[in-house]
Amino acid sequence: MRHALLGSHLTAALLAAATPAFAAPSPSDPLGSVMWEALREQYFADAPVVFDNAVKVTAPASAEDTRAVPLSVDATALGQVVEMLAIADLNPFPLILRYHPGTAAPYIATRIKIQQATAVRGAARTADGVWHVSGVLVDAAGGGCSAPPVSYAQKDWADHVGKVQARLWPADSDGVARLRLRIRHPNDTGLVDGIPAFFVETLTVQAQTPGGPAELARIDSLEPVSENPVYSLDVRPPPDAKALVLRGRDNQGGEIDAIIPMPPPGARPAMTLRPTDPMRSVGQ
Repeated sequence: MRHALLGSHLTAALLAAATPAFAAPSPSDPLGSVMWEALREQYFADAPVVFDNAVKVTAPASAEDTRAVPLSVDATALGQVVEMLAIADLNPFPLILRYHPGTAAPYIATRIKIQQATAVRGAARTADGVWHVSGVLVDAAGGGCSAPPVSYAQKDWADHVGKVQARLWPADSDGVARLRLRIRHPNDTGLVDGIPAFFVETLTVQAQTPGGPAELARIDSLEPVSENPVYSLDVRPPPDAKALVLRGRDNQGGEIDAIIPMPPPGARPAMTLRPTDPMRSVGQ
């Protein structure tokens, strides 16, 4: 009898080990997108996902220019956020960007390309590993991802690639300073025959301090970000920061470098094009 019980327990243990572990069922998509299940598996895998209005996604209900649709994702209501995503479900390349806010507030605004009417989503991963997702529907005539960049019509476009404009506001009482960036770049998706993809791939914002550089935030951007990408971030520079440093690269190895001086308290933000090489200095 003892041997029979041991055998039954062993068989049950082996069957349990052989049974595949299934992820939690995917929540029903409030936007009714046909792509949700595939996108959930691709970008969130087995991580828990909840639809949460605490993530505020702002985009126009109808896109006036499908090559430059304003989009913001604000997850500040969640508190500490480790990573953020922006996704356009029906784009040829759905993933728009990954944002690693670091010490910055979990907020990012930019402009994106949209190929057709689509759900546009923002997702924020909190420290407990849960993805909080929200989104809006954007109507569009189409073609934003497959249109060639306007930059290519300018004979000297290559001379300006990587130039940076920036505005940095003085920090508020919570130590948060609004940073707005514009980078000259075609940000080509590569969907036009004979023209390879050419887009800004990574941007890092650091604080220049006496103790060395301190990373504040990082953006991993992809093809759907608009030509001449624009970003707004809410960073938290350390009190001893002398300037912010922007470093980045595009997918063809081109480098982006700029120094953004810290504004004095109460100063109005200024915006100038970088005056020097190899390190570009912009701002006040």
